Amino acid sequence: MSTETSIPPTPPSPGVGTRRRGPKPHPRLPLSAFQSPPNSGTLESFPLPPSPSTVHPGVVIDANVIVPNGDLNLTRWKSEAGQILGGRVGGVVLSLPGADLEKVIETLGSGQSSTPILSLAIPFNLEDKEQTTPSYVTSSTVATSLTTVFNRSTPEGVASLRWALEHGWPVDIDIQAPISDAVLESFEDIISKATAGLSKIPPIVLSNVLPPPHDLELPIVKLMNHPTYLAFQSQTAALSLFPDVYVKFLPPSWDAPTPPTPSVETSVVSESTQKKEWKRRIKMYLGPVMEAFGYQRIIFGSSPCPTSEGSSIASDWYEIARESLAELGVEQDSIDAVFYGNAKKVYGSQ
Repeated sequence: MSTETSIPPTPPSPGVGTRRRGPKPHPRLPLSAFQSPPNSGTLESFPLPPSPSTVHPGVVIDANVIVPNGDLNLTRWKSEAGQILGGRVGGVVLSLPGADLEKVIETLGSGQSSTPILSLAIPFNLEDKEQTTPSYVTSSTVATSLTTVFNRSTPEGVASLRWALEHGWPVDIDIQAPISDAVLESFEDIISKATAGLSKIPPIVLSNVLPPPHDLELPIVKLMNHPTYLAFQSQTAALSLFPDVYVKFLPPSWDAPTPPTPSVETSVVSESTQKKEWKRRIKMYLGPVMEAFGYQRIIFGSSPCPTSEGSSIASDWYEIARESLAELGVEQDSIDAVFYGNAKKVYGSQ
């Protein structure tokens, strides 16, 4: 009897922009991310996650800075970032809703900004029947990306998204409809149709997904088996099958302010307890995204989505996001990628 083992043929690679079918290998998170070490002499074989206080990115790109009043000096953001975040920032992706973007680009082009602007987000409407590129964008020396809102797939939306991708811009998409199976199917439809046949697809970056909108009144012990959480896991896996799709790690729309990080001198028990509760919930959503997307397609940003009812201070969210990721036991290169490298790749390679 022959002992030779036949090697199955390698399946063909999916076409560019096409959602891959079948099982997808996911990066494995360490066991220490999900449970405590056993009470035995096996501690050396059960690696503990690094202390969150010791794991910091060397440089940070804040990929979601929204300044409604058009202040190019970023006065409020700098105040909120403080030394904790501001002292590490190497660039921002800036959104200026309501501003005169032609004047903004002229100002930025003359170097009148003390904070490095990696990219300026230009809004466009998916539902517009015709799209045109403003002349100030084509002649700009400032890197630009596009930002829009998604609620449902329409023929106009498919055409508009394809127009943006054909021009080579990274596109930020704020998913403002609660993600359900129907919304997911609609989003898959617009992505599949808009990217069909394109030889090169720019990054598509999703907001309001990590973490998703959530009811803080739902006990965390019930969340683990709640239909919404189980749906989130499967929907995240489905979204990750589009290789050009990234997700932004933003302050969540939980209708509550982001808990602060108390200083040693003014530590308040209630604040510390609230922060720990937020981190437990965030890690429950961050874990499946890390499993599906890997750390290479997650991008940090400090401003909440415009539809969020909860306020957030940039430095407070940075600390919670950083600690939540570090407590999953990831390596330093993962921290550096999420807080710097991935944004540099997406927005800085234009």
